[in-house]
Amino acid sequence: MESRIEKLCVEKGLKMTGQRRVIARVLSEASDHPDVEELYRRALAVDAKISIATVYRTVRLLEEKGILERRDFGGGRSRYDPTDRGHHYHLIDVDSGRVLEFEDAEHERAIQAIAKRLGFALVGHRLELYGRKQEAPQQAKPTGARAGATPRAMPARGRSA
Repeated sequence: MESRIEKLCVEKGLKMTGQRRVIARVLSEASDHPDVEELYRRALAVDAKISIATVYRTVRLLEEKGILERRDFGGGRSRYDPTDRGHHYHLIDVDSGRVLEFEDAEHERAIQAIAKRLGFALVGHRLELYGRKQEAPQQAKPTGARAGATPRAMPARGRSA
């Protein structure tokens, strides 16, 4: 059975070699945003004959055809996101490098309204947020607390994962 990215490749008229199919399947199964090196490692586990050059060429071709989109989340390596997953946004943890995807209908409405107000028909957009995970504030102990006092947040201890 063809993966969703294999189907996109066929729809765009790409010749599907065995190694391209492996790369397309690996990308379809990815729940993260792999860089080329990680994609190569995963593809190599499926086909020991695949080369890093083949992965680079295939990724470049898929990007040219609009099947993959290159992302720069920091860290010095481009990562790839299939374009068939619809509008979604990214929150990047600057400490761990973890990328969280989210959707936000309110944001969608706001950017459409901004484009319209400025006289534009929106053809695309990106939102990437960068932040640090915060620890939840701890509740103050009731002993010795004044009635009606607001609990203080405790200082964070170390970095969260």
